[in-house]
Amino acid sequence: MVGPRDALCDIAACLGFYTRLPLPAFEMPAHGFAAAQWAAPLAGLVVGALCGAVLAGAMALGLPATIAAVLALAAGTLVTGGLHEDGLADVADGFGGGSTREKKLAIMKDSRIGSYGVAALILSFLLRWTALSSLGLAAIPTLLVAHGTSRALMPALMRLSPPARDNGLSAGAGRPGTATVLVAFAIGGVLLLVPGPGFALITAPLLLLALLFIKRIAEKQIGGQTGDVLGTLQQLAETIVLIAAVAHFT
Repeated sequence: MVGPRDALCDIAACLGFYTRLPLPAFEMPAHGFAAAQWAAPLAGLVVGALCGAVLAGAMALGLPATIAAVLALAAGTLVTGGLHEDGLADVADGFGGGSTREKKLAIMKDSRIGSYGVAALILSFLLRWTALSSLGLAAIPTLLVAHGTSRALMPALMRLSPPARDNGLSAGAGRPGTATVLVAFAIGGVLLLVPGPGFALITAPLLLLALLFIKRIAEKQIGGQTGDVLGTLQQLAETIVLIAAVAHFT
């Protein structure tokens, strides 16, 4: 059973990994990084709160929603170091440009970005910018929900799909236990209720479909998941939540 000290270590570990925030030194959880993944949605909440604060500040200064949305997206990219955007670009390049499993994995590991990656990033930012611009002030709580719930899915993918590589971040992290996955899901479920039960009933199935879709395509393409695949899932889930919010609020 995770005690208060272990829980704080888990939260600090996830904040330290998923963000670039300057944090004091902390101990890596004794039970392993995979078991700490229940706190991934909490790290997402911090990212969402910072993005929401930037958006609120921009709108309070009288800037139009379009510019405020750009600044919010920029803040999210800066605070995470573009971690998940990088994963999305790598997966798009690898899955789109590689002819074999080995070539796909090699392309994904390459730090250079190709046309598939550029196209994926443009589409991701464009969809999220359009959604945030349409939401106005409703974008502030939606950012919390989107960043939190999108990261609540990642432990499940780590649990359900084997690592595609014997080494790498995902393989090194290990496989979360069922309890870890359920706690992350519970946090994500609570967040989905913030806009209302109707929003949760519509969005939750879409997020589960996104999880199963990414799992299926990753296993077909490269035999499992990697850190880049997890980042792709986060980007897809975040976009789904934002688009669902547009349908809900407008």
